[in-house]
Amino acid sequence: MIFSDISYQRPDLSQYKTVFTHTNQRFITANNYQDAKEALQELNQLRSEMAKNMKLAYIRHSIDTKNHFYQKENDFWDQHGPLIDQIHNQFYESLLASSFRTQLENEFPATLFLFAEDQLRLLDESVIELKQQENEVISRYTQLIASAELAFNGTNYTLSELSAFFTAPDRAIRRAAQAVYEQFFTTHEQEFDEYFDQLVHLRHQQAQKLGFENYVDYGDRLMNRWGYDRKQLHEFRRFILEKVVPINQKLYQRQKTRLGVEKLLHYDLPLVYPNGNPQPQETGEKLIQQARDMYHELSNETGNFFDQMVHQELMDLASRPGKQSGGYCEFIDTVQMPFIFANFNGTSDDVDVLTHETGHAFQSYLSRWIKEPELVFPTSDTAEIHSMSMEFLTWPWMNKFFGADHQKYTFAHLSSALQFLPYGALVDHFQEEIYRHPAWTSAQRKICWRKLEKQYCPERDYQASEALERGIYWYRQGHIFEVPFYYIDYTLAQVCALQFWKRTIVDKDSTAWKDYLTICRIGGSKTFLETVALGHLASPFERTKMTELLSVVDHYLSNIPETNLV
Repeated sequence: MIFSDISYQRPDLSQYKTVFTHTNQRFITANNYQDAKEALQELNQLRSEMAKNMKLAYIRHSIDTKNHFYQKENDFWDQHGPLIDQIHNQFYESLLASSFRTQLENEFPATLFLFAEDQLRLLDESVIELKQQENEVISRYTQLIASAELAFNGTNYTLSELSAFFTAPDRAIRRAAQAVYEQFFTTHEQEFDEYFDQLVHLRHQQAQKLGFENYVDYGDRLMNRWGYDRKQLHEFRRFILEKVVPINQKLYQRQKTRLGVEKLLHYDLPLVYPNGNPQPQETGEKLIQQARDMYHELSNETGNFFDQMVHQELMDLASRPGKQSGGYCEFIDTVQMPFIFANFNGTSDDVDVLTHETGHAFQSYLSRWIKEPELVFPTSDTAEIHSMSMEFLTWPWMNKFFGADHQKYTFAHLSSALQFLPYGALVDHFQEEIYRHPAWTSAQRKICWRKLEKQYCPERDYQASEALERGIYWYRQGHIFEVPFYYIDYTLAQVCALQFWKRTIVDKDSTAWKDYLTICRIGGSKTFLETVALGHLASPFERTKMTELLSVVDHYLSNIPETNLV
């Protein structure tokens, strides 16, 4: 079955609630463990069917935000998603109170019970209306971003398409492209500020109604941070400031010298090489065929998986007007296949996003055996290990995409992995400050962003942009609006992915792929730190081991001479 043939049906919530409540009652009143288990499995099936329809509506709306049918369906889910979550909370209450809990815990993943505890703590009748309003504001933000059609050199571009000009060798072109891109955000500055102001206040109200001091505590619970806390995140951010930022400044100094500019300004940062960044030699279907060949050579598992993705048309990769920005992967429950969404623009980002989202998709494909819909994907800290590691595990095939420029690509890619870490920490630190100070004005938030940006990303010289200098860059980071407190998970996963890079590329460790398969197959049945241990990786919170890892990366990059990068 191809993606377009998968049927979508808006659920009848009254009927669904009746069936779900009846099945849940059977679970509660079961006379023996076998009956309880059968009822639980039926509840899983009901929840999976509901999740399938919700995700189909989301995917099809994001593919074309101008589609009137799926606009209405998106509105439906904005309003009814919290109500459905409340229905499902019946099951979580019953699960935790079950007289068969000991037997259930012996057969079902411990993370199911942890998830149930979090869900019950995060939702009750008092916050449903607030959650509905939050969903509506998020949708307005994504619609605004998707609406961008920006005129540049006589042609209209989406934000993703325009960003391809950020790496133009001609400095005047990349400066002009950045100015047009920036103008979209300054033109809509009042809207972005109003949306975010609403989101902050809605989220703060939810947290306080549920007994949290602020949304920071709520947000960490929402992200299911099992086995570590915000104090450890503070230490990790401090580690990044102390150890990663200095290494990055050496990389930026090399870049400045390489580009031959007197000052490395903000519009110079995306250009790694004076003659242009490496670009994939093929685009569209030909690039997908190259990826297909690569995944067949990587392993039988990835080859068979990618064939199914192509045959079933489970990828939408081209950028076009009205399409939501960014990239993601969703697992379509009951169909039991993932879907990859991206916005290709002809740059090396196309290869990055394809390998990244394929990592997510491959993991969910290998975890199809898990019947609990909330556990097929793990928590985001774990999930991003699979995606970011796949970017590095495919390095040996980069010559397929970039030809003679493949070493220039891998140097830039590894450098960008380090350069991302401070930015990821910056986003987390910024959000923590925002939600600890919910009464801040939009101007105070911008001042906070720019102050933190100077600490984590001191290379950002905005002397050519008044708007960026006063702190509006974060408007373009959708996670800040849509999924608060997600972003630090990328940094935790990045240092895990760098360990797979070291084992594969530096150590030539033949067991690395086996460990990667192992952690893909367990889905969300283990916590983040349990998954890290199963993959024979060091915890991001082990400062000594992380320092050693950084030294290896720094040494590797430092020993690539500039003569190899021309």
